[in-house]
Amino acid sequence: MHGLINRAIQCYYRDTYGRDAWIGIVRELDLAFSGFEPMLHYPDEVSHAVINEIARVLDKPREGVLEDLGTYLVSHPNVEALRRLLRFGGVTFIEFLNSLDDLPGRARLAVEDLELPDLELREHGNRSYSLTLHCDGNGFGHVMAGVLRAMADDYGALVFLEHRGSGGAIETLDITVFETDFSEGRSFELGAEAS
Repeated sequence: MHGLINRAIQCYYRDTYGRDAWIGIVRELDLAFSGFEPMLHYPDEVSHAVINEIARVLDKPREGVLEDLGTYLVSHPNVEALRRLLRFGGVTFIEFLNSLDDLPGRARLAVEDLELPDLELREHGNRSYSLTLHCDGNGFGHVMAGVLRAMADDYGALVFLEHRGSGGAIETLDITVFETDFSEGRSFELGAEAS
């Protein structure tokens, strides 16, 4: 798995639960390093072991840890750059949803060897959508659920999300947008103001 993804897992846990908690994971798994290097690749087994150990320590389902990771990626101040990148997907939450199909390609523009699952958004009418992730059932759908919940808050939209589970290499999320202007979203400007 790409080091950026592993580094995100590390930062989520360290920033949320503290440096000592992260060192505890490193020691428990007997990792040969104290932190992931963003531009290296690691065996998938290492990434899964880290997530599983975090879930064990927190006494939380693996899926919950993955969703918390997705929320962290959008809402924590240390990863503001990712939030900004996602906000370029549209002025409203609906526009953002409709830009999701392009997200893996946009990610590759930033980091050429970063492979994200293919995403396919389908509209079913009445602001009801489904998002299909072609991700080998690795749990990325739960990360995406956290990202979408946090982005809905960011836009001030009232949204219901449900992970419908995985079938083989596919995970599916159901998304219902009840209101696009439910609350005041976080401020966002496309460009910096000139001084």
